[in-house]
Amino acid sequence: MTQAKNASTKTTEWVGLGLGANLGDPGACLSQALTRIRALPETQIKAVSPTYWTPPWGVTEPQPDYLNAVCLISTGLSPEDLLMALQVIEKDLGRVRGRERYAARTLDLDILFFGDRVIHTADLHVPHPRLHQRGFVLLPLSDIAPYFEVVGLDRVDHLLEALDEDALDGIRPAHIHLAP
Repeated sequence: MTQAKNASTKTTEWVGLGLGANLGDPGACLSQALTRIRALPETQIKAVSPTYWTPPWGVTEPQPDYLNAVCLISTGLSPEDLLMALQVIEKDLGRVRGRERYAARTLDLDILFFGDRVIHTADLHVPHPRLHQRGFVLLPLSDIAPYFEVVGLDRVDHLLEALDEDALDGIRPAHIHLAP
């Protein structure tokens, strides 16, 4: 599931994206984000997970629960180009980046993995450095790719089994359908 060649022989890679929102209408925002991701050049959405409501993670001030999902895409974009495109989508859909790391937001798009690449730059860390600690990522990812092996970590189903029980507290199915 790492690389494939399309008709033009350009290499495409499988990428996992985390989607989350807890301000405004999270379901509508995630759907709009998927529409925009689908429109990216050289990019196809291959799978979209079920949605989950998740208590905010890493915060001290009260804020609404997040609506979370994961999607798998294949893309010919570079990791840097994909990151820039995702940041444009976030901004266009109302995301305001502030100083607070885990502030409430209209949209959060994270690159979870990019094929079997390991990337450590000032702007991008792949695989996502906290992927293995986050139930709100592993649970939806296990719904669509349980046997995928995240480079440097383990298979998704094994990561989910090894997760601390507290990381799953309060996560519940949202039953909000996001079309691929």
